[in-house]
Amino acid sequence: MAILAVELHPLAHHVMCADDILSVDLIDGRTITVPVSWFPTLSNATQSQRENWEILGDGEGIHWPEIDEDLSVASLLAGTH
Repeated sequence: MAILAVELHPLAHHVMCADDILSVDLIDGRTITVPVSWFPTLSNATQSQRENWEILGDGEGIHWPEIDEDLSVASLLAGTH
C-alpha cells in the first residue's frame, strides 16, 4: 500500500499578495490561500508594499519589511488570524 507523505514542517518558497488574497506556494507543491482581510496591516498596505516580501529562515515564514509584518506558514495552515 502506498502512503502519501505530507510535509510535517511546511516551508514557503513564493508569495503573491493581491488586494484581497494572500497566496503562499509551499515547497511540497501545496498552495495556501487566505483573505488579506485577516491581516489588517497587510490589508492596509499599498500593492507595492505587499509585493516587497522576504522568506524567513528556510521558509518557515514571510516578512514584509516596509510594513514590519511577519506571518508563519504554520499559522496560515492552521487558519489562525
